[in-house]
Amino acid sequence: MDPLVQAFFESYEIANSSSDLTAIGDLYAETFLFAGPSAVRSVRRDDFLKVIPKMKTQFTSLGLTESRLSSVEAANLDSRYILAKVQWTITLRTVEGPFNHFDAFATYVLQHCDGKLSIIFQLDHQDLAAVIHDKRHMHP
Repeated sequence: MDPLVQAFFESYEIANSSSDLTAIGDLYAETFLFAGPSAVRSVRRDDFLKVIPKMKTQFTSLGLTESRLSSVEAANLDSRYILAKVQWTITLRTVEGPFNHFDAFATYVLQHCDGKLSIIFQLDHQDLAAVIHDKRHMHP
């Protein structure tokens, strides 16, 4: 594992957990592609940073309490681009009260420029809000 890639996603985890918009913004290119189960769109970093507080509020209201980095697999695509497959462990409070854990997966393409990495493509492999909703309403 490339220590730079590991450190990058550890920084991502910390920035996300503390809702540090400046740190989150530093992880993304000025414009990047975001893909989910139903669509792909080009996103400006400044627009993305404006919606993060709303997204955090939504996920918190759904019971999400924590996202932890579980694993990172990285492969160089060439001298400038890295493919990273990341597993996150999501913790949420269920309707019944106990905590539930599940894994979420994302694939990123990182650009390596001047010793710094930035996300130029992010693919979330599931609709996180829908998965959280389903998990919260499952009976143990």
